[in-house]
Amino acid sequence: MNYCELYKELIQDISPDAIAERIICGASFCIVMSGGSAGICRTQEENSRPLMIQRKYNGMPLKTLAESVMSWNFQEACIGAAAINAWYNAPKQLRVIGMEIPEGLRCEDRTSDPFITLQREVKGKNVVSVGHFPYIDKLFAPYCNLTIIEKHYPEDGDYPEQASEFLLPLCDYAFISGYTLAQKSLPRMLELTRNAYTILINNSVPLAPVLHRYGVNALAGFVIKDTELAERIAL
Repeated sequence: MNYCELYKELIQDISPDAIAERIICGASFCIVMSGGSAGICRTQEENSRPLMIQRKYNGMPLKTLAESVMSWNFQEACIGAAAINAWYNAPKQLRVIGMEIPEGLRCEDRTSDPFITLQREVKGKNVVSVGHFPYIDKLFAPYCNLTIIEKHYPEDGDYPEQASEFLLPLCDYAFISGYTLAQKSLPRMLELTRNAYTILINNSVPLAPVLHRYGVNALAGFVIKDTELAERIAL
């Protein structure tokens, strides 16, 4: 399987009629607004904030903007990933695949948090997390053999990204940051975890069923229900 094809498949299912109405690039997140919904992606630390590119992208077909995820300018890639999420993580699109989004804000609802729901399943297993997620040490470390790979904000005991080649093929469960989609490291990581139970997790994950064909067992993403609040937070 050519894991890099996942980018082509994610983009091709976006409607050509959808428009990127507004792009917000803050210090930590990119947000793309389209059709009353929004998609988000964390910004890349390797690049400074974009200079005036928001004006160039506003009003562009969402599908065209999504193609920016393939750019090696990582700031543009983040905008492309946010455009992909603006399509797949829109409540109306999720209803098409049978997922209903409850009314009201549920920011602190942890009942679907895989770091909680999978505590029993990972007991005694080898678990690798690509990304040092909040509270993962307390939620998982007591139950399993936990290894953390963190590129940007490593803490004591974390492994560098290069360790993925050695650690991921040995794990039973892999938790991979959705941020890796924009980084272009996701295809290789999915290839390395093809024998593991693999979860894509964080606010940059597109809730796209096609990812299951590439070995992703579960998607733990983010649906923006208050676009005005999201914009204020991003800026």
